[in-house]
Amino acid sequence: MIVFTVIFGAFKKVDLFGAFTEGAKDGINALISVAPSLIGLIVGVSMLEASGFFEILTQFLQPLCNFIGIPAEVLPLGLMRPVTGSGSFAILNSIMQKYGADSIIGKTASVMAGSTETTFYAITVYFGAAGLKNTRCTIPSALLADILGMFFAVYSVRLLSL
Repeated sequence: MIVFTVIFGAFKKVDLFGAFTEGAKDGINALISVAPSLIGLIVGVSMLEASGFFEILTQFLQPLCNFIGIPAEVLPLGLMRPVTGSGSFAILNSIMQKYGADSIIGKTASVMAGSTETTFYAITVYFGAAGLKNTRCTIPSALLADILGMFFAVYSVRLLSL
């Protein structure tokens, strides 16, 4: 890919080094603009986790999760995933450290993280880029897709782990 890019740039007579440094500068500017919110999300999720909020919520919803067949340990991930990708991956990391990647809970959390979307972030970015203000049915449809992704993650891991 690098060789193709260099050959294509030379063929088109593009200043490759100038384009590279300009892109690197834009990347650093993007990093600087995103870093505060990313740090804030990670700190906020860490505070919620350290305060015991997720454990209390998990214990409260444990009977419902048992009835449905969902491991209650992945519930914090399911609640956080539509809101923030970095926060949900912090929770995923915590699940992996606590239960292990090869456990049913670890496998379920991995599949759940891969089969859901950061709904509110994606809607904000894409609708904002397109200049749309009315989301109409987008949020309910996207959240329904997230919920179905979570359920199917649980049941597919259970089915394939037999």
